[in-house]
Amino acid sequence: MKYIIGKKVGMVQVFDVNGKVLPATVVTCEPNKVISVKPNNTIVVGYKEVEEKKLNKPQLGFFKKLGSKPYQVVSEFKDVNPEIKAGDEIKVDSFNKGEYIDVQGYTKGRGYTGAIVRWNYKIGPLSHGAGYAHRYQGSIAFGRGGSQGQRVPKGKKMAGQYGHEIITTGNLVVVDVLPKYNAMLILGSIPGPQGCDVLIKSSQKKADKNMTYTIINKEIQEDILKSNEQLENKEALHSANVAADAANKKEGGSQWKKLSY
Repeated sequence: MKYIIGKKVGMVQVFDVNGKVLPATVVTCEPNKVISVKPNNTIVVGYKEVEEKKLNKPQLGFFKKLGSKPYQVVSEFKDVNPEIKAGDEIKVDSFNKGEYIDVQGYTKGRGYTGAIVRWNYKIGPLSHGAGYAHRYQGSIAFGRGGSQGQRVPKGKKMAGQYGHEIITTGNLVVVDVLPKYNAMLILGSIPGPQGCDVLIKSSQKKADKNMTYTIINKEIQEDILKSNEQLENKEALHSANVAADAANKKEGGSQWKKLSY
């Protein structure tokens, strides 16, 4: 099994030699550091180095015990190559072009939603005489009393938090691998919003099969850089704004003067 943790950048269009349009997801994969090796071909990998001040004492103690730098994301991989040792790096070129993979990540969080949006329930009639229950869920109890108690069954599908669940999309194809940019093109969409972390691993159902695409538009590399730079600029701008607001509050007010009429 091969694993790597990466960041979803966005989606682009590429073309093969037959003129077919291939929707591809761009994932940038910084080298994953192997910080520990366990028995039974199991390793512990760190992703995204982080400052020590952003971690608590138990987390810092975990990394100091292993003699490693602190990382924001730590994951454990099983059934890996037994030749991997502590201190090695897992890079994007470990995956081959045309290889089948599974991608795991958190779906987009949609907050508190009703039963119609969350579970695709049917809505009530919208015409005259329907009353007020246009988008109500309906009865949630079952039974007629007596021996059949009128209660809500366990697991009843109702309104609640929708999204932000771990989903695995299987049997995706690696369209292209760009080691120069630590990037990978994956055919189709993967779970999660832009900028989220995803886990890429070898496919469990099609591990021995390949499907190769020949890309003809070389401008895709520029699109990758533009998308990644835009995302990083947004994150840097947000961090700068947060730091400026904190400094202004500490100084006792904003640097901008408010006009009074």
